[in-house]
Amino acid sequence: MQGQAQAATDISFADMSTKMQGLAHIVMADPAVDNVAYWINPSPSASVGQIQINLKPIGTRSPAPQVLSRLRTATMGLEGLTVGLQVRQDVQIGGRASASQYQYTLQDPDTAELDKWAAAMTKVLKGLPEIQDVISDKQKAATSLTLNIDRSTASRLGVSVSQIDQTLYDAFGQRQVATMYTQVSQYHVVMELAPQFALSAEALSHLYVKSSTTGKLIPLSVLGSLRTGVLPVSINHQGSIPATTISFNLTPGSSLGDAVTAIKAAETSAGMPATVIGTFQGTAQAFQDSLQSQPWLILAAIVAVYIVLGVLYESAVHPLTIISTLPSAGLGALLALKLANLDLSIMGMIGIILLIGIVKKNAIMMIDFALVAERVQNLSPQEAIRQACMLRFRLIMMTTLSALFGAIPLALGTGPGSELRVPLGIAIVGGLVVSQVLTLFTTPVIYLAFDRLRGSAARQPSHLQAAIGSF
Repeated sequence: MQGQAQAATDISFADMSTKMQGLAHIVMADPAVDNVAYWINPSPSASVGQIQINLKPIGTRSPAPQVLSRLRTATMGLEGLTVGLQVRQDVQIGGRASASQYQYTLQDPDTAELDKWAAAMTKVLKGLPEIQDVISDKQKAATSLTLNIDRSTASRLGVSVSQIDQTLYDAFGQRQVATMYTQVSQYHVVMELAPQFALSAEALSHLYVKSSTTGKLIPLSVLGSLRTGVLPVSINHQGSIPATTISFNLTPGSSLGDAVTAIKAAETSAGMPATVIGTFQGTAQAFQDSLQSQPWLILAAIVAVYIVLGVLYESAVHPLTIISTLPSAGLGALLALKLANLDLSIMGMIGIILLIGIVKKNAIMMIDFALVAERVQNLSPQEAIRQACMLRFRLIMMTTLSALFGAIPLALGTGPGSELRVPLGIAIVGGLVVSQVLTLFTTPVIYLAFDRLRGSAARQPSHLQAAIGSF
């Protein structure tokens, strides 16, 4: 597991280190945690810390979602620290590093308007019941000190702007001034103010700049005036446009689709202007892209099956009879996922696509046998489909049960990677059970219905035939 901790932007490194140590002690107290590593990002400020949590081997601890829930509750009461945790994914899907698993990004060329709506949307998202752990990467404004250089005075005293800049960097930067060599190593000498002299604006009054004309030291306070204010710690960009990313996790029982719908509705209700562009990134963006392509993917699979069956039976009607068994399989898969309280994930969709190939074999066994009986034994459609159902019933049950029993270990699986396999197995099991119950009765009915339609169409002469006959 991994996480991010945010504190006030004006916190010192020492205070942030103390808070991160307290966070690590709380995490280590959980019985499922093996060890913890944490560090503080030095740039752009010391107010953001990272934590990496290694869990004990699976089988000796609770599942990762339960551990995450316990740690979220335990770290919720930390004073002055906002903690976001997530289960680390082996495969990261796009996006940038964030405190929570899913990302929602706002973009606007106007940074003032972006700050306003980023704060407003963060507040709105925190009130949505579908999501939790809402954290914005827009850190609160930090106090700033601006030096307004009196250029005329500086020029008169023989001081350039470049000299002032170099003096400030010598004091508050990290300029390497020398290198000390030993027999086995080397050490860089960095010049800067002592920390106790760099914590207030009074430090600037003790800095001097050497005049290039007189050689005298000129106090920096004479060369300009100081103005205090507030500025953002950093301005993030996505592409070339300023952006703010709001990360979030899902609440137990909520799906990513519900969260995306709720956030889009929150955009509309908040009245966000068109100049502020809200988009999902990372896993949430991949989810949106998959929703757009899934209907076309399923349609392409069905069309491919129809074409192959049409060529096999040299008919445009019988493939429709076989394809009519697919809706019951999809319905069974969706009901099984719903009863198991699982989302329709990518693995669930793969299970439904697999059902297209597994379920249609029931109808193929009956339709193929019935067509042979009609053509070879000269049986009527009713007698042919009845004989096919009676003779092929055991074979249909054997193939269905073999596929069903093969999918049960996936549905009931435990151990590493079971979260990925369980939705696949449940979708296959649910689709097979429901389709087996329904298609044994519906396929003969649909076969006879299409046969009657085909017969009535063959008995009705076309307009061309009618015209030729009258001629």
